[in-house]
Amino acid sequence: MLEKIQLANQHFVLHPSGAMLWEEQQMLLISDVHLGKISHFRKFGSAVPYKAIAENFIRLTEISEYFSPKTICFMGDLFHSSLNAEWDLFADWVANIDASIVLVAGNHDIISELKYEALGIKIFSEITHSKILLTHHPEEREAYYNICGHLHPGFKLRGVGRQVVKLRCFYRNKKQLIMPAFGEFTGNFWISPKEGDSIYAITKKEVILVH
Repeated sequence: MLEKIQLANQHFVLHPSGAMLWEEQQMLLISDVHLGKISHFRKFGSAVPYKAIAENFIRLTEISEYFSPKTICFMGDLFHSSLNAEWDLFADWVANIDASIVLVAGNHDIISELKYEALGIKIFSEITHSKILLTHHPEEREAYYNICGHLHPGFKLRGVGRQVVKLRCFYRNKKQLIMPAFGEFTGNFWISPKEGDSIYAITKKEVILVH
């Protein structure tokens, strides 16, 4: 089940994958994929299953096919670090995508712009349109509503007794919507919402307004 919201008079669809569609622009927003992180862990001896690498690309393909957007905008930290074997997998994935692709650069995006340009991917420090400001790091700017990533928000949903369910989430306040990390093995920053904030927790199949 999806969740539809309105920000600065624009309409967005929140998806359980952690991606969201900007309907007016037909732009799919995806944050903090951190491609290459699993290969980095494996290189230094972490027992991360190799199939987890394929899982990121399977999920990217599924969400792209589901929405069929005109543009895919990666909201920073597309790659975790420098080049490794996952770049070739990414290049193959790009070659099979019909949408144009842009990257709002994040702090982990250190791979040369020339590599992205060779794949037809444009890189921006930020994107502004229709009172919406797309950045990687959270920002506050007069007259704009900020959509960003970076923090990998999560929420601890407490049940009866001492039961706690830890879920990734979209975190919305008066000035920002912070997107969850899309990638596997990225970790979470646990959100403590304030009055007036909204938490949209995500499971494998649903986006649920829990606060």
